[in-house]
Amino acid sequence: MNTTPTTTEVFSTGLVDLTQHEIQALKTEFNLADAHTHQRQSPSQRAIVARLPQLWYEAEEGKQADYEHRFTDAFFRLHGQHTALTLNRTLLSYAASISTLVAAMYLKRHRMSVSLVEPCFDNLHDVLGNVGVPLYPVAESLLDEVGSIYDNLAAHVRTDALFLVDPNNPTGATLLRHGRRGFEEVLRFCRDHDKLLLIDFCFASFTLFDDTLERFDIYELLEDSGVTYIALEDTGKTWPVQDAKCALLTSSRDIWLDVYNIHTSVLLNVSPFVLNMLTQYIEDSAADRMASVRSVLDTNRDAAIRALAGSPLSYQEPVAKVSVAWFRVLPPLSTASRLQSVLADDDLYVLPGRYFHWSEPSRGEEYVRVALARDPRMFAKAMTRLRAAVDAQVR
Repeated sequence: MNTTPTTTEVFSTGLVDLTQHEIQALKTEFNLADAHTHQRQSPSQRAIVARLPQLWYEAEEGKQADYEHRFTDAFFRLHGQHTALTLNRTLLSYAASISTLVAAMYLKRHRMSVSLVEPCFDNLHDVLGNVGVPLYPVAESLLDEVGSIYDNLAAHVRTDALFLVDPNNPTGATLLRHGRRGFEEVLRFCRDHDKLLLIDFCFASFTLFDDTLERFDIYELLEDSGVTYIALEDTGKTWPVQDAKCALLTSSRDIWLDVYNIHTSVLLNVSPFVLNMLTQYIEDSAADRMASVRSVLDTNRDAAIRALAGSPLSYQEPVAKVSVAWFRVLPPLSTASRLQSVLADDDLYVLPGRYFHWSEPSRGEEYVRVALARDPRMFAKAMTRLRAAVDAQVR
């Protein structure tokens, strides 16, 4: 018996999270909703695709452990996280949501409450909440001024754990704006107040080879701090691999065995073929300094800014140029949800901001999120349609 709700049933009961919106967006001509990678292959990436049969048969002949080692080695070398390579405490999953679930199960087992950054992508809230972890919001703005971070966290975080996303989705905010000191202040707070620190680094690849930001060996800082931590990383938002992805979970030594035991209750391994293929994409980006990834995002970001200049959609400049753009909805437009609904009727899908503000959705009605990892030709057409739809609303 098929229990999957029909489109009519979904809309009659209302969409309850961003992923449900993204599912609907997959049916539209101009899907600018999910942050998954839908751009075309670069010339060097096409060469990888041409070698897929070879990579398949290599994976058949090799050992799982070897492909895991090659993947993690390539990933952390690209990110400059050399300390992580020496820890041997990284666990692989086929999706970041699975790694998040493992972290949530650890928190639930130890009856820990969590202060989760807001705004953020709502599945972090939903995964933790669905296993029964008590959640409380901590405003992203508390991290804006480096000299106030410690006192702000001390005044607002009363839970057992602190969960940050860096860079944040959807805003592109990052502690890297403060260099090392931003992370040092967060770690000082967690050490002094005995807090478990969770950090989602799934958008961290967009800070690589950026002259305006210094991405340093964060795992060295984490290890030296003595803080209990869980760090989550991902490939899923970086390379155009049709959702053949891998997430990484690394934890501090004091909790690693407990986390490992939970992880093995969830899954055995990630496909060695996927790991072999992803390693090629990582090495390709190391060789071109992320140029093939950055060029698409830069082109589409510029197209969006130009197309919407002077409109009631105001681009919010990020600290880290991540793969999504955050726009403020200004008068005479009414709400993000209303605008999103109008655009969906025009076969163009963006995400309304209310779901990112998971504790107070009304605050998110001032924002919409536009995904940038798309074919630039399609994206340019989408921006023309978006501007026309916005102009029609204000006439």
